[in-house]
Amino acid sequence: MSELKIQHILTLAELFTKGARYNFVPITTSSLGKSINKSQQAASKHLMELEANGYVERLRSGQKVSVRITTKGHSEMIKISSILKSSLESVPAHLEFRGTIISGMGEGAYYMSMKGYTKQFKTKLGYVPFPGTLNVKLKDKESIEAKRSLDAYTAILVDGFSDGKRTYGWVKCYPAKINGINAALILLERTHHDDSIIELISEENIKKATKLSTGSKVTIRVPISVKPVRD
Repeated sequence: MSELKIQHILTLAELFTKGARYNFVPITTSSLGKSINKSQQAASKHLMELEANGYVERLRSGQKVSVRITTKGHSEMIKISSILKSSLESVPAHLEFRGTIISGMGEGAYYMSMKGYTKQFKTKLGYVPFPGTLNVKLKDKESIEAKRSLDAYTAILVDGFSDGKRTYGWVKCYPAKINGINAALILLERTHHDDSIIELISEENIKKATKLSTGSKVTIRVPISVKPVRD
């Protein structure tokens, strides 16, 4: 691994953006410090340490200083970039939820069979869900946090609607897998459940298809193949 420290990496990255890979670029330590959110003194120290280790070259002309990144500096940054890219690509591209199947209140069967929803499910998910939802009680804080993070990712949105008497909220659908069965984890605009409960729908009766029952422990995976919709 390179000798570069994190602060050195940030300083080199800033120098790259200023065009210092091949050319000597005029720079002041005060402007550099501002760019990397450090003091002028810290930026000056970074440059001296980078120069001492052969990562940059500096030319002085009176009070003016120009900086160029050396081949060694460039090579080390390429190595770091490769390591980061490999690490990020190896991260499991899914959110995982662990919990126990619990009995529902029967509301899922009613709502999932409403035409205002079923027409959209058919169009957007490619199927009309089995009437009913599978309710899972999450077993740990990690799974609850995973549920809270779902809003940061793009969902298949089933719009709310009105039947003339009342309005029904939107449903966000996230493709999921449970015991090899394709399903969708759903978030509802209006729900009685807290963050410790998740609901799933599928074209099949999930319990029968997976031979699970109330009290069974399950793991649900939601693939994350896109960037979060917010940072």
